[in-house]
Amino acid sequence: MNTKQFIESGILEAYLLGMSTDEEQHQVNQMVMSHSEISEYLVRFEKNIQGYFLQNAVPPPSDVRQLIQLRNNKTDITSKANHTYYDMPKDNTVKKEQYLDIEVNDTYIKVHKWWRPAFVAVFILSKIFLIAGLYYYFKAASQEDEIQKLRTEIAAPKR
Repeated sequence: MNTKQFIESGILEAYLLGMSTDEEQHQVNQMVMSHSEISEYLVRFEKNIQGYFLQNAVPPPSDVRQLIQLRNNKTDITSKANHTYYDMPKDNTVKKEQYLDIEVNDTYIKVHKWWRPAFVAVFILSKIFLIAGLYYYFKAASQEDEIQKLRTEIAAPKR
């Protein structure tokens, strides 16, 4: 496979995005070491990806940012900041990226956005049913009183 076909195959993009298999990673590492054109393409593509990600970046919440900064002070990550996926160590083993463990101490309950309107609707319906129930209860009670009065009138001797 020549370099142009290798570049157009999409393996390099999958490699940079971390979606390639171990076999493809090994193949890319060999091609990078043997072809400078592929190495230059990877550098350009990585810069384009970084530019896109930086342009469309969403800042994390301030609590998460503070937590990450505290963890960065504890560990030395600055030496790994310039690391790229295609930098091969001398013994040809691929280093795995290290991720920070983030603990969030959040005491708030996060609920799906449709639960609030559903709760409001159930609350309003319960009040409507309560009012309707009370209305029919008092109506039935007054009708019972009316029936009792009519029975007493019928039972009383007529003059």
